[in-house]
Amino acid sequence: MGRNTRKRRMPLATKAIAGAAALALGGGGLVWANYYASAHESKNDAWGGNRTKAVNAQVATIKCPDVGQQLTAVPEQARGEVDGELATLDQQITEAYQRLATTRDAQTRDASFVQNAILGPLKDRRKVILDRIKLEINRAGGKTPGNLDDLAPCTGTPVEQNQTDAGDGEGGQDNGQNDGQDTGQDNGQQGDNGGQNDGGQQGGDGGQQGTGGQAGNGPVAADFVDITTVQPNVPAKPRKSRNASNGTFTTRCGVNANGNHNTDNVIVAPGVANGAHHLHDYVGNQKIDAFSSNDTFLQSATSCQNKNDLSAYYWPVIRVQDGSQDFDQDADGGGKEGNVGRILKPLQAEIKYVGSPTGKVVAMPQFLRIITGDAKTTTNGLANANAHWSCTGFENKVQLTEQYPICPEGSKMVRTFAFQSCWDGQNTDSANHRTHIAFADQRGNCPSGFKAIPKLTMRLVYDVPRPSIENGAVKNAYAVDGFPEQLHKAATDHDDFINITTGGLANKIASCVNSGRNCK
Repeated sequence: MGRNTRKRRMPLATKAIAGAAALALGGGGLVWANYYASAHESKNDAWGGNRTKAVNAQVATIKCPDVGQQLTAVPEQARGEVDGELATLDQQITEAYQRLATTRDAQTRDASFVQNAILGPLKDRRKVILDRIKLEINRAGGKTPGNLDDLAPCTGTPVEQNQTDAGDGEGGQDNGQNDGQDTGQDNGQQGDNGGQNDGGQQGGDGGQQGTGGQAGNGPVAADFVDITTVQPNVPAKPRKSRNASNGTFTTRCGVNANGNHNTDNVIVAPGVANGAHHLHDYVGNQKIDAFSSNDTFLQSATSCQNKNDLSAYYWPVIRVQDGSQDFDQDADGGGKEGNVGRILKPLQAEIKYVGSPTGKVVAMPQFLRIITGDAKTTTNGLANANAHWSCTGFENKVQLTEQYPICPEGSKMVRTFAFQSCWDGQNTDSANHRTHIAFADQRGNCPSGFKAIPKLTMRLVYDVPRPSIENGAVKNAYAVDGFPEQLHKAATDHDDFINITTGGLANKIASCVNSGRNCK
């Protein structure tokens, strides 16, 4: 896969916007993206619709079509340049969101401000990049989707009404679990504030009416639920056939105790610094950043006890928004982009490969890349969501996708990931990083033309201060890092993996799983 080695620099205008935002919070990040409008004004332009603006209506975030997911057939020789252009689109959205967040007064005075000063210019800038993408794909002999120009416009998304609710979100959820994948706490987990007040307390008079959070971009009270009020929603596991691969292989790689972090993502934005716009924990391979390659992967040390496991396992960090800050409060991907608060290190990070209920598995190919979940579900929707949030003692009963759990006393918060376990048998990656890999169906069968591989599962346990909801505001909120415009929603949780092994380890994992043994 080609690599774009250009380091993207933040434009001076962006630095000024971020600096203004930091000053507004005394160096703590962004301010609220509130958009108060007059009653009965048309929402045609700024809101992307024809509804009537309500009094105190607010633009919560900017919604742009995800261009990368539409590019399923980019020629190999064009992927490096295209990935760089896609990273530029992400940077443009970040800059536009920062402008949205720092122009509240102007928005209250001019109902057309968002459209004229933010969304219109953003459309023009996106069109330039889309034209470049078309040129690069065509030069390489490929063909771009016919609707690519239609992906240039973005819209302003209003605050949801339930964001001001202080309710506990009763009623339960099955929360978009992919293709009927089930979850559970066993060896084969299936399935897949407004502001900072004195003392760091969240809440206040205006925060929860906007987009919440210590930095003004989430989470809000409605993003949390008392897990004891949620009805059980974990489906039964698929019945295993006689030929099932019942074994497991556990690799112990630690909890990132050495603080190996960066805001890159070598899978989706190779060669682009801060391509993720949020901070990742890394375990396993210790030299993963935007400028790593298949060659350098093999030269790295590993945090795994099995030194043949050089695989990269990385996920966005969790932060507690209690008024505290961390080392990156003034950095790109950190406080400059609304990812604020104290970073929590997992108490446990369990990494396990499990088999297929319908048959044997083949070994994962070297350098296979898998992304599970979607970091942009707030604007993309839940089609690719694969977040699983729960609490110890509840994992076999309740798994949440769209809300963070409030765990009872004595219970710990748990994130689990169940990766795609069907491979197309040919490619270690794809242009949109999804089509070469797939989920099994509810019975555990892979799609036609795909082969079952060991399913990677991960279970991360955290000791988080218990959030509480008071007067419609959340105190001691915690949230997953994310793109600033995604508002730190629970559904944006995701996990990344690159398979890198030596000494025949990939075959050993498959053999262990197929033979029904539990190996380490």
